[in-house]
Amino acid sequence: MVSLPAPPQCHLNLHKIRQRQLEYFPCGPIEDASATKFIRNMAMKGVIASAVRTVASSGSSASSTTFTRHLHASAGSKKIVGVFYKANEYAELNPNFLGCEERALGIKDWLESQGHKYIVTDDKEGPDCELDKHIPDLHVLISTPFHPAYVTAERIKKAKNLQLLLTAGIGSDHIDLKAAAAAGLTVAEVTGSNVVSVAEDELMRILILVRNFVPGYTQIVNGEWKVAGIAHRAYDLEGKTVGTVGAGRIGKLLLQRLKPFNCHLLYHDRVKIDPELEQQIGAKFEEDLDAMLPKCDVIVINTPLTEKTRGLFDKERIAKCKKGVLIVNNARGAIMDTQAVVDASSSGHIAGYSGDVWNPQPAPKDHPWRYMPNHAMTPHISGTTIDAQLRYAAGVKDMLDRYFKGEDFPAQNYIVKDGKIASQYQ
Repeated sequence: MVSLPAPPQCHLNLHKIRQRQLEYFPCGPIEDASATKFIRNMAMKGVIASAVRTVASSGSSASSTTFTRHLHASAGSKKIVGVFYKANEYAELNPNFLGCEERALGIKDWLESQGHKYIVTDDKEGPDCELDKHIPDLHVLISTPFHPAYVTAERIKKAKNLQLLLTAGIGSDHIDLKAAAAAGLTVAEVTGSNVVSVAEDELMRILILVRNFVPGYTQIVNGEWKVAGIAHRAYDLEGKTVGTVGAGRIGKLLLQRLKPFNCHLLYHDRVKIDPELEQQIGAKFEEDLDAMLPKCDVIVINTPLTEKTRGLFDKERIAKCKKGVLIVNNARGAIMDTQAVVDASSSGHIAGYSGDVWNPQPAPKDHPWRYMPNHAMTPHISGTTIDAQLRYAAGVKDMLDRYFKGEDFPAQNYIVKDGKIASQYQ
């Protein structure tokens, strides 16, 4: 895991934080308590320190040594390309809807006022896509996990001026990290920006599956009323065994939120949770993943997509799960073997599958997960709530500001730095 720097010693001035919110969110200040809390917490950790520069200086321990392609921006105009999903008629419904193409993180005026060029598109695939037109001369590429621009080794080779790849959110597996490291690029994301959003969504999906909610909703939409058709496979969450595969920031938050439901909580990860927190949560560490799986009524996937986790849940591993298991996956679709999930759902071995991640994204209309039984799938939405958008928009602006000024990013934001890939992606 990437180590966190020690929190700076400072006193928070919330009035000044609010002033900085006005600067960082052109559509208006954050009015949501959770977003304000994030600003406060991240100020203490140095994640968006320039957004609260009067409060604390960065706690990053990263060095500012020379890169193969120098991270620190040279003088002059920079070309920045942002790839975001198109909102169309929804763009005007909420002034804080910053994560779409139309609002483009709310940083266009700020960038252009400093003489930089900001190109925004949702067209990212195919030989004649808009993104590829700008690859040869862009300096910075911003993308999101929700509408990812797949940065392949081929694209990196063509991007002669590229220095910085930013993920607006969490999860940079849409980038060929080995190729980025070999080319001397810097890859960074807004660590912590949407962990609450995803953990809450996971809890919701667990309850949706356990209570057999989707068939009930479908009955009402179709004008039906058949209680037995729902109740025969609806259960309480209390007393069930829930295991998370991965207990990083999101996994720990999920376990904390499950504690009041009086579940039996298990987790598998490379390292154990802090003993004090583990005791508070009441979660048990399982060193052997295959030994944990048959114990679980509910399995939640919370591990990054890496070479080791790609296809982790194949036919053989799914067979080790308890018959009738419920699976929630908001991590990455490619962690699962697509057809193995379909087959297990069709046979009843998986009694319910829910998540918002697909392979590829956006999912094609004929993707088999759309049509398998007992699923509660959605588009990739868990980490792009309005609150999360405000947080990752601020984080991206902060890192761009640091890039222009020649300053390091908070250490925990780096995924690739100085040719080295962060441990969680290895």
